[in-house]
Amino acid sequence: QLQASGGGLVQPGGSLTLSCTASGFTVGIGTMTYFRQTPGKEREFVAAMRSSSGMTSYAGSVKGRFTISRDNAKNTVYLQMNTLKPEDTAVYYCAARPRWTTLISSQLGDVGEYDYWGQGTQVTVSS
Repeated sequence: QLQASGGGLVQPGGSLTLSCTASGFTVGIGTMTYFRQTPGKEREFVAAMRSSSGMTSYAGSVKGRFTISRDNAKNTVYLQMNTLKPEDTAVYYCAARPRWTTLISSQLGDVGEYDYWGQGTQVTVSS
């Protein structure tokens, strides 16, 4: 299971950190990813970490502003979001694929590749 937390209301230019804590498997294996979704749109890839190598990938719209990281001791993945914009407003979901075979870049945004999903947390960027 994945337990997500950390969403909320923030002003443009502000920061938020999302947390995603796993139970029943370790975030140190496979791929951990954040997606986001707005009403009427498909779930959109935001950021991913390939746990075995520590390699990270980001959507172009968040590169340089968001950082995905993990704490193995807490079995938790984080998404640090800085310089937030109104267009970052969405429900954010964490997803996990705790398998030894990692995803290639073109697969990271495929929601069907993931085994576990968090419940979603609302992030609203507004003045």
